[in-house]
Amino acid sequence: MEESAFNTLAEAELARIESALDASGADVDIEPKPGGVLEIEFENGSKMIINRHTAAREIWVAARSGGFHFRPQDGAWLNTRDGVELWAMLAKLVSEQAGETVGLARPA
Repeated sequence: MEESAFNTLAEAELARIESALDASGADVDIEPKPGGVLEIEFENGSKMIINRHTAAREIWVAARSGGFHFRPQDGAWLNTRDGVELWAMLAKLVSEQAGETVGLARPA
């Protein structure tokens, strides 16, 4: 995949993530940073970083429980280790870090 196509795809996904987190009701502060980075701060002071990694053509998630890499495949972003879909993993990670169930669904 060409770099520009990847960046467009990843930026759109990051925007969807930001929008879904805003709408989720979770008590988080989201700060978009230059270069395709979302910094999410939770009420308990912990942070999660979600960013595009252009060289690897992946979206990376750094959470309290670890780091995860997702590649675009067949219209979804799949974890490079176990094939778990990005949105399923985000719902789990955000819920764990927030200390409450947070429902996240990929907006259309």
